[in-house]
Amino acid sequence: MPRKVTPLTDSAIKAAKPKEKPYKLTDGQGLYLDIKPGGSKLWRLKYRFAGAEKTPLSLGAYPDLSLAKARHKRTEAREQLADGIDPGEQKKADRQAKKVTGLTFETLAREWYVYHAPRWADATAYKAKLYLDNDIIPGIGARPIKAITRPELVELVRTVEARGTLNAAGKIRQWLHQIFRFGLAKGVVEVNPATDLNVVAAPAKAARHHPHVTFAELPELLGKVEAANIQTPTRYAIRLLTLTAVRPGELRQAPWSEFDLDAAVWTIPAARMKARRPHIVPLPRQAVAILRQLHEITGRYALVFAGANPERPMSENTINKALRLAGYEGRQTGHGFRHLLSTELNGRGYNKDWIERQLAHGDSDEIRGTYNHAAYVEQRREMMQAWADSIDALCAGANVVSIKRKA
Repeated sequence: MPRKVTPLTDSAIKAAKPKEKPYKLTDGQGLYLDIKPGGSKLWRLKYRFAGAEKTPLSLGAYPDLSLAKARHKRTEAREQLADGIDPGEQKKADRQAKKVTGLTFETLAREWYVYHAPRWADATAYKAKLYLDNDIIPGIGARPIKAITRPELVELVRTVEARGTLNAAGKIRQWLHQIFRFGLAKGVVEVNPATDLNVVAAPAKAARHHPHVTFAELPELLGKVEAANIQTPTRYAIRLLTLTAVRPGELRQAPWSEFDLDAAVWTIPAARMKARRPHIVPLPRQAVAILRQLHEITGRYALVFAGANPERPMSENTINKALRLAGYEGRQTGHGFRHLLSTELNGRGYNKDWIERQLAHGDSDEIRGTYNHAAYVEQRREMMQAWADSIDALCAGANVVSIKRKA
C-alpha cells in the first residue's frame, strides 16, 4: 500500500526554513513543495503518464500560489490524466497558444524576412523590404496573425493594384503566401489565408516591351547622348550597356573588384544576379577602354558608378532620365539595349545559346546550363567583339552588312 502522507498546513509551510541542500515537503498524491537553499518555495507535481514517470510539473511559487490553489491545480492535472492527457504537454500547448494569441502579422513577417533575405539577390531583398514597409505592414501589421482573413488580404492587394502597379501586387500576393506558409511551419497559424489570391487578381496589362531603336539608329542615339547635358559617368554607362547588354541594375551597382581589365573580363557573383548564378561578361576592347577612362573618375571609390553618396550607386532612374534628355523618351530605355542586341545578333545568325548566355537568361536544364556557362565564354568573347566593332564601323559611316553566322 502507498505510504500514508500527512497533508501540509499553511503554518508548516511558513515555518519551513531553507537548508544547505534542497528538500521537499510532501502534501500527497504527487504534490510537494520544493524548498531551495536560497529560500524559494516551488510547488511541483510528480506524476506518471502512459506508464512512464514524467518530469515533475511546475505549478508555481509559494506564497503567490497558496496551498489551496496548489491542491486545485493538482486536481486539474489528475483529471487531465484520467482523460488521457499529459498535463505537462498540455501546459506547453497552453503557453504556446497564449504566445500565438498576441502574435502580430508584423512580428511574423519580420522574422520571415530575416530568415530569407540572406538567400535572396540584393534586389529581391530590397524590394521585399520596400513593399513590407510601405504596403503590407501599414495595412495589416498590427493585426493578430490568427485573426487575419482572406478578404482582408484581397483588399490589401487591391489597393496596390489600384495604383496600376500590377507587378508589385503580384509580388505582394507571393510574399503574403510565403509569410503564412512560414507561420504554418512554425505552428502559429492553422490555415493559410493567402492561398488563391491570384484568382481575384486584376487582369494583366498587355506585355510591355522595353522600347529600343534599331541598329541603324544607334549612331544618332549615341551622338545625341554625347551632346546632351549629361554627366560623363552616365554617358559611359550608356555606352557600356550597348557593348555588354547587361541589365542596368547589374551595371550601376558593380564594384571595381568584379573587373579584371587586363584579362578583359567582368565576373558578376551569383548574389547580384537575377537567376542567382554567377555571370561572366567578356569585355570587348572598346568596353575596356571606357572602363579605364572611368577608373580615372571613380577609381578611388568601391563602386564603378558611385552616386552623390559614393557608398551608394547612381540612382536607378539616372540612365533612363539621360536618355529622355537626349530626346529618346518612349523610344529607348536602359533595358532596351538588351533587346536591341538580341534582335540584331539573332538576325546575324549567331548561336542562340551564346546570345541567351550573354543576356544571362536561365536554362531550364541546370546541368546543361552549368556546362554552357563554362563553354560559351570564348565564343561570346568573339561575338561581342564583333558586335562592338560593328558599332564602331556604323558610327564611322561604314556600310555594315549583316553576315550570317553558323549556329
